[in-house]
Amino acid sequence: METYAVPSIVEEGARQWPDRPALEHRGRTISYGELGALADAAAAAFHRAGIGRGDRVALLLPNTPAHPVAFFGALKAGAVVVHLSPLDAPAILAHKLADSGARMLVTTNVAALAEGAARLAAAGHADRVIVFEDEAFGDWAETGPMPEGPAVTCWSDFVRGAEVSHPVPVMADDLALLQYTGGTTGLPKAAMLTHGNLSAAVSSYTAWYDHWGLTRPEPEKVLVYLPLFHIYGLSAVLLRSLKAGNLCQLRLRFDPASALDEIEAGSNVLPGVPTMWIAITQQPGFERRDLSTLTLTASGGAPMPVEVARRFRDKTGLELLGGWGMSETSPAGTNLPKGWPEKAGTIGIPLPGIVLRVVSLNDPAVELEQGETGELAIRGANVTSGYWNRPEETAASFADGWFLTGDIGFMDADGFFTIVDRKKDMILSGGFNVYPQMIEQAIYTHPDVEECLVIGVPDTYRGESAKAFLKLSAGADPLTLEALQAHLAGRLGKHEMPRALEIRDALPRTPVGKLSKIELKREEAERALAAAANP
Repeated sequence: METYAVPSIVEEGARQWPDRPALEHRGRTISYGELGALADAAAAAFHRAGIGRGDRVALLLPNTPAHPVAFFGALKAGAVVVHLSPLDAPAILAHKLADSGARMLVTTNVAALAEGAARLAAAGHADRVIVFEDEAFGDWAETGPMPEGPAVTCWSDFVRGAEVSHPVPVMADDLALLQYTGGTTGLPKAAMLTHGNLSAAVSSYTAWYDHWGLTRPEPEKVLVYLPLFHIYGLSAVLLRSLKAGNLCQLRLRFDPASALDEIEAGSNVLPGVPTMWIAITQQPGFERRDLSTLTLTASGGAPMPVEVARRFRDKTGLELLGGWGMSETSPAGTNLPKGWPEKAGTIGIPLPGIVLRVVSLNDPAVELEQGETGELAIRGANVTSGYWNRPEETAASFADGWFLTGDIGFMDADGFFTIVDRKKDMILSGGFNVYPQMIEQAIYTHPDVEECLVIGVPDTYRGESAKAFLKLSAGADPLTLEALQAHLAGRLGKHEMPRALEIRDALPRTPVGKLSKIELKREEAERALAAAANP
């Protein structure tokens, strides 16, 4: 796969299509030529501020043009971008700043983001805070105040008059991004991604689109609800779209009704996560909406329930093309080819330039045969070299040059891979390996289930058993455990059958909107401790 310095994406775009729209946000359009000039100005300002090769610059930015401008500008200056989530708690932000060593923090005055960043600086977690003025994109109710303080500088002052006479040479092997993901200690750890890792992922996506006839000759309008601080939104959406000369319509948050309106107005590509597609299909009158402009509907970030994809296809005639990847793979991994409905439920086949295999859970040096279940291991130019300042976790994540993903799955006779669960989520029930994701897929076939999560809970007889947490569709009748088990009979084995059920108005989510089991596991652990203390 072709690799290159990531800033070349905007440099080439500015040369090829200077007047073509690159970004749109709140009605304002920025052309490829303008984006290139803004990135150059940002790079000059970072350079003038003393930021150079290998220095870390933290971005605390939602989906506004401030993100790509600061992102490409920092990379052009030779810096390493540190992605922070606007939804992180202050303690997590402080951890990421300290762990990465970033002393400059770029944010914007959307809601209370800038004020929070100023407090981090006042507490000693950053030396300087640069605030991109949100009012540059027009009046808006969520534009927040501009904080004051010795460490705070507004973006317009930061870039004014900055010039670089000697551009910093940036190579594909240079570190580009610290992308934080979960850690074994409970605190996030950062996957180290080079310019080569990120560009290899973009090249894999581009080759895939070309091979399967998904590339269109005219520029596409891509609705970008996925957060740019998340690797899926960054590489698979923003970078790939800009490389192709498309228009990225940046949106701060997902709203299913607004998404349908924008599709009817001409947006034709919508990348999402399963919870987005569930919300769209639950919209009143969804079946009557005109989605004829859509040319590509993609899902990633979490397993796509087969039943949700089937309902979407039945109502629209469109295929939800799911795939698999992770922060450590930039996040290229696999995709489901168009025209393979019989492979629904699989994660598809590896993207070009990527190799995937299944290895033994007991010995990752042993490759398993077709149909045997084990841990997925991946290799490719897109794969991280390891975790920032985590030598032990890095060593444990590789075997013979293959990255161990932590996902359990198998490969079928056609080369399609299926993930049955995360290694850490597997339930050991009565001596059997039970995979919550397989139970969730079966539960989604119930017509009244909107969302579902399954975890393992203590069981005095079996050791562990499955407990299902459900959100029911609006207007659904109450659902009992016995009724659910009756529905699942024939779909699950006895050892897989849920032994407990809890109906909730809402299920917990991660900051980027994916359904999350962490809170449920904590609640059940606390419940078990309380029960043990009061027998």
